[in-house]
Amino acid sequence: MAKSKKKIEEQRTSKKVIARNRRARYDYHIEDTYEAGLALTGTEVKSLREGRASLTDGFGLIFQNEAWLEGVYIPEYLQGTWTNHAARRRRKMLLHRDEILRISQKLKESGRTLIPLELYFDGSRAKVEMAVARGKKDWDKRQALREKQDAREAQRAMSLRRNMD
Repeated sequence: MAKSKKKIEEQRTSKKVIARNRRARYDYHIEDTYEAGLALTGTEVKSLREGRASLTDGFGLIFQNEAWLEGVYIPEYLQGTWTNHAARRRRKMLLHRDEILRISQKLKESGRTLIPLELYFDGSRAKVEMAVARGKKDWDKRQALREKQDAREAQRAMSLRRNMD
C-alpha cells in the first residue's frame, strides 16, 4: 500500500531532535544562529538514528573557506564493522558560501566563537543549528540565575494569589 502524500510531506518536514547543547545558552550570549547540513558517513547516521550524540565539547571553525564541526561525540555504531567511524572526528558542515563568509567575518571579532546548539534530523537529512556566540563572564551567569529566580518567585506569587481568590 502506497503512502499518502500527506504522510510523505509530514516525514519531510518533521524535526526529530537528537541532541541539544543545553549548557550553551547558559555559558554564552547567542548572537546569530545558522542551520547547516552535515556530511556524515553511513555508520554515523545509523548511530544518530539511535539517538546517541553529545554536543557539549563541540565547536565550529572556518578553515580554507569551508565550515567544520569539531569535538562533537557521535559514538561508534554497535553493529558496525571495519567501516565504523572515529567518534570525535572533524565533520564538514554544508553551508552556502555567503553564509560561511558572514560567519567568518563575525568570528574575527574578539571573543566570538561558533558553537552547536542542536543536532536533529529534518526529514531524512542530518542538520545542526550553529550559533555565533560570545562567552559570558561569571557575573553574567550569576545575574542570569538571579533573573531566573526572580521570575520564578513572581510566577509563584501570582499563582498563589490566583489560588486564594
